[in-house]
Amino acid sequence: MAKDEKLYKFEISHRTIIFTVFFLLFLKFLWIIQDLIFSLFIAFIVTSALRPMVNYLIKMKIPKVLACFLVYFSFLGTLIGALSIIFPPLIKETIQLSRQLPFIFQKIFPASNLMFFDWQSLFQYLPTATSQVINLISGVFSNVVWFVSTLFFSFYLLVEEDAIKKILANFFAEEKTKNVVNFVNLLEKKVNSWFWGEIFLMLIVGSLTYIGLTLIGIKYALPLAVLAGLLEVVPNLGPTIAAIPAVLVGFSQSSFLGIAALALSILVQQLENNLIVPLVMKKTVGLNPIITLMALIVGGKLAGVLGVLLSVPLVVVIQTILFELLNKK
Repeated sequence: MAKDEKLYKFEISHRTIIFTVFFLLFLKFLWIIQDLIFSLFIAFIVTSALRPMVNYLIKMKIPKVLACFLVYFSFLGTLIGALSIIFPPLIKETIQLSRQLPFIFQKIFPASNLMFFDWQSLFQYLPTATSQVINLISGVFSNVVWFVSTLFFSFYLLVEEDAIKKILANFFAEEKTKNVVNFVNLLEKKVNSWFWGEIFLMLIVGSLTYIGLTLIGIKYALPLAVLAGLLEVVPNLGPTIAAIPAVLVGFSQSSFLGIAALALSILVQQLENNLIVPLVMKKTVGLNPIITLMALIVGGKLAGVLGVLLSVPLVVVIQTILFELLNKK
C-alpha cells in the first residue's frame, strides 16, 4: 500500500521580495557614499576625543565657540607638528630597513640560499610597497574636499552639541529623543576613553621601545619603535609581532644585541601588561584580541589603510551597542 506523499510549498511573499530589493539597494547606496560615512565617523571620533576639554573650558567661563576653536585647532596644530617632526626620519629609516632586510636574513640564516625562498627577490619590492603606502596616505589627505569636509564636520559637531537632539526631535517623541541622545553621549564617552587610552599606550610603548633600542645600539630604532607603538592596537599579539623585526635586526648586528632586543621586548610587554594597561585602559571597553585582529583584516580588505584605522573604533561602537541592548533585555 503506497503511502501518501506530502508536498511542501515554499512561498515568498511580495513584501519579502520588495524588502530584499530595497535592502540590497540601500547597501549599494551605503557603498557608494562610503567616503561620506568615513568622514562622518572620523568626525565623531575627533569630537568624542575633544569634548571633555571643551566642556572644561566652558566651565571656566570661556564662551563655547571660543573654547571649541582653542581646543580643536590646538589639537590640529599639535598633530601636524608631531607628524612633521617624526615623518621625514621615519620614512628615511623605513626605506633603508626595507632595503637591508634581505641581507639581514642572509646574515642570520646563511643556509637560506639552499631553501626554496629567494630572500632577495622576496624583499626587493618592499621599498616600492613602502612608497605606495606613503603615496596612498598622501593621496587620501590630498583629497581637499574630503579632508576639509571632515574638518568641518568635526568642528560643527563639537560646536553644535545639541544638533542630534534638534534633528531627532523632529521625528521622535521627547522620551525617545532623550534616550537616543543619552546613548550617543555614552558612545562618545566610550570612544573618548578608547581613543586617548590607545594614544597613551602607543606613545608609552613606542617611547620605551625607542629609548631601549637606542641605548643598546640597535639600528633603525625609530621605525621599529613606531611599529611597536602601532601594533599596540592589537592586544597580546601585536607586541609579539612587533618584537620579531627588532630581534632579527639585533641578531644581524651581534648575538648579544639580538638577546638584548629580546629581553627589552619581554620587559616592555611585562610593564605593559602588569602596569601600563591596567592604569591607562581601566575605563575602556575591553576588546577581544581575535575580534580586533579580524576587524583589522576585514577593514583593510574593504577600505585599505583607512579601513584599518577605523576598524577598531567601529568595533568599540558596535560592542557598546550590543552591551546596551543586552543589558536592557
